[in-house]
Amino acid sequence: MAAHRRSRQRPVGGTTARAAVTVVLAGTATAAGFDGAAHAAPRPAPAGADVDRLYREAEVATEKYNGAKEKADSARERLRDFQDETARAQARLNKAREALGTVAAAQYRAGGLDPALRLMLSDDPDAYLDGAALAERAGSRHHAELGRVRAQLREIEKLRGAARVEVKTLTTRRAELGRHKRTITEKLSAARQALSLMSPEERAGITDGTGRAARSAGGTARDTALSQAPNARAAQAVAYAHQKLGSPYVWGATGPDAFDCSGLVLAAYRSAGVSLPRTTYAQIDAGRRVSRSELLPGDLVFFYSGISHVGLYIGNGQMIHAPNPSAPVRVAPVDQMPFAGATRVV
Repeated sequence: MAAHRRSRQRPVGGTTARAAVTVVLAGTATAAGFDGAAHAAPRPAPAGADVDRLYREAEVATEKYNGAKEKADSARERLRDFQDETARAQARLNKAREALGTVAAAQYRAGGLDPALRLMLSDDPDAYLDGAALAERAGSRHHAELGRVRAQLREIEKLRGAARVEVKTLTTRRAELGRHKRTITEKLSAARQALSLMSPEERAGITDGTGRAARSAGGTARDTALSQAPNARAAQAVAYAHQKLGSPYVWGATGPDAFDCSGLVLAAYRSAGVSLPRTTYAQIDAGRRVSRSELLPGDLVFFYSGISHVGLYIGNGQMIHAPNPSAPVRVAPVDQMPFAGATRVV
């Protein structure tokens, strides 16, 4: 009996006891986390986090779309160049063929008789010999024209082959554009739906998270940023970005009235006569890398591990950027997002 009683006491330190402790701890944690509410189920993630995630995913797809579009535009331009060069080569070929035809017709009209017999029958042997020399030179021109025609035929075939490659490339890029566009549309549609289910206060936290005052910057702050820029072109880029505060975000846009994030910095430096690549992935390598402690107005600041967002640094820990479709171009703190690196363009 004693042994039996002892065996019944063992589970106190075992599974049953651990289960009891787990329940107690879970209840304690729940109470501490929810002001006494006894809900064991975890609280769902805030809707705002879902919207932010969808916007980030849409922005990643936007940058991929921008990159594919840039490559498609390049392929289209190369194709047009090949087509133009092919047309010019065809015109040269036609001209060479005409010259070749003229020489061949002249030889046909003079042909038939053996040269020695023609010399014997000629009333003017000296004139015949002069004509024979001329015919020999014409024959040399004939061979030269043939050589040019062959070379031009090879050139045209080479150009047509290159054009076929560009057509294939362009087709691939267009399919890629379609995929990225569908992804962007789906993500933005889901974000809009999530926003529609939120309260006005929650929506304000997403669409105006940095505060309404962040949409503009005082003249003093702007003047300070311009004076601290490392050169005139960086200062011009900052001035342009200030002028565009309040402009809407539109994916794929590079101004002058709407922008996506990389489109804004591209347009800002374009106004200063500096050509930047189209995408964030390429823009980060468009200048000299600088550390966060070295930032000066006009530097490009990049965010997230995938380098999917960019802004234009304006000093005092602030940047101007195009956030997402729910917010216009605005001033925001650099530490608002995970910092990934910075580049000084000029």
